[in-house]
Amino acid sequence: MCGIVGYVGGKEALPVLIDGLKNLEYRGYDSSGVCLIPSAGGKLDIRKEQGKIKFLDELIAKDPLPKAHVGIAHTRWATHGAPCRKNSHPHPNADHTIAVVHNGIIENYQILKATLIQKGYKFLSETDTEVIVHLVSEYFEGDIVKAVRRAIKDLEGAFAIGVVSSDDPGILVAARVGSPLIVGIGKGENYIASDVPAIIKYTRNVIYLKDGEMAVLRRDSVDVTTFAGKKVSAKIDKVTFHIDAAQKQGYPHFMLKEIHEQPDVLAKMLKARLKAGRVELDGLGLSDAALKGMNRIKIVACGTAYHAGLVGRYIIEELARIPVEVDVSSEFRYRTLLVDKKTLVIAVSQSGETADTLAAIREAKAKGARIVSICNVIGSSLARESDGVLYTHAGPEIGVASTKAYTAQLMMFYILALKLAEVHKGIDPKSRGLLIKDLLEIPALYRDILKVHSRISSVAKDFSHFGCFLYLGRNINYPTALEGALKLKEISYIPAEGYAAGEMKHGPIALIDEYRAVVCIAPQSDIYEKMISNIQEILSRKGKVIVIATEGDQAIIGHDTHVISVPRTHKLLTPLLAVLPLQFLAYYIAVNRGCDVDQPRNLAKSVTVE
Repeated sequence: MCGIVGYVGGKEALPVLIDGLKNLEYRGYDSSGVCLIPSAGGKLDIRKEQGKIKFLDELIAKDPLPKAHVGIAHTRWATHGAPCRKNSHPHPNADHTIAVVHNGIIENYQILKATLIQKGYKFLSETDTEVIVHLVSEYFEGDIVKAVRRAIKDLEGAFAIGVVSSDDPGILVAARVGSPLIVGIGKGENYIASDVPAIIKYTRNVIYLKDGEMAVLRRDSVDVTTFAGKKVSAKIDKVTFHIDAAQKQGYPHFMLKEIHEQPDVLAKMLKARLKAGRVELDGLGLSDAALKGMNRIKIVACGTAYHAGLVGRYIIEELARIPVEVDVSSEFRYRTLLVDKKTLVIAVSQSGETADTLAAIREAKAKGARIVSICNVIGSSLARESDGVLYTHAGPEIGVASTKAYTAQLMMFYILALKLAEVHKGIDPKSRGLLIKDLLEIPALYRDILKVHSRISSVAKDFSHFGCFLYLGRNINYPTALEGALKLKEISYIPAEGYAAGEMKHGPIALIDEYRAVVCIAPQSDIYEKMISNIQEILSRKGKVIVIATEGDQAIIGHDTHVISVPRTHKLLTPLLAVLPLQFLAYYIAVNRGCDVDQPRNLAKSVTVE
């Protein structure tokens, strides 16, 4: 969600901070701001503006900031208070000697605010964040580190914060609970950021702060402690992806670039995880004996990751013969949890910081369940709190609408299902070998689809004027219908629903007319004929149909439909292929409608609050 950048060092801070904010735009935001400690001394200088960072740039051009070597900056995604300048971060205290940037939610802010108002503090914004800066100011007695440490004790909720003070001009203080925050280690300079792309241009050496940790950054040092002040020996990790991975590289949008990266991502996963027909699951954290002792599986995730989990259920039940349930994380945590030490909980999250998913695994772990996470971000909270972690290594995904992270999650479920099938003896060796052979061909089949994406662009142009869409799929491609609908509404703002095709006659068929576009996912399978019947029912009611069909399917061409073909593959693997044209369809429709594809309104890449 919100983005944080902080700098202390020998460079001019402003360009570093603004550059960092621009590299965090993918997280979603509605306003931005920057705060500097002037090198010449004096009070903090702050500039804030609603809207895109370019408007902040324009404001600074009209009202320049002084030279400075220490500062903090922020992009805000509104939770408390409307998007506007007064609610933007950084938030200063009354005399502009202390300022704070904050990601997360302070759950007890109303109580704290009431107490602070009684003490004479005046609030200028509607945010929960402002209580932090006034608390720090209340406890400040000449040492900003002690003041922040004392203020943190009063806070309840999730937060990542950066704090500066003109009375301690060479110091930047950071702390986290529940919201991601990293420290970048440089030579004669150090950084904080909510994600690696903000600072990868300047350093690859990072410390992933853990919950309950606080960092004090100076130009030549970084000290990490617990909130109680106990020194921590923090591990410095090296970022492995190149800066080009976080840039467009000639593509008009990150989303299109990331769609095209999928064959390489999947090929890399297969090379690392399938060796001579054997599944290599480094990081799983569970022995074969422990896996065999699991008698049921629960998958928890949100959004696109939830759809990957739904496909995972079909795959695991088919191959390993283990009962699987899939829950939206935000609902799972509030159910009566019937889990025990024989339950394997698989948590799926691209960022590894999804608040609801983290809360879900904590509830399950407290009841004895074993936790394995499927995650893309190394060192994330989810990875640290799980018994095992299966990294997808998809590289940074900048577009808010997930593409390569989704297909990487799918691929990991196939690989994990093969492992579970091996342990539980759920599939015969011959069938297993044939499935692995087909799985290894998937990256090449992706490249075949990419070569003909102009056909999908043409279909998208014909359908861009429709005001609503229905996506239909059956069995293992029912989740694909859900994912296709989600992609469309995320980036084009067109109302779209995904349905199990067999449910169409139980309500959705009432929506079908000449103004409704229907996307039918109908690759060759055991239920192909049933999908054909659904398509005929739609056409008889004048619905406009797009069909995702298997290459060479002559029967479907006889119907009045727009056909997008995908190569033939094993029926269990069709979700991997069918989703690719749906990603393209959503992308091109959004582009045709003039939408902001990479930064759709109201959305954030990483949802770190409930």
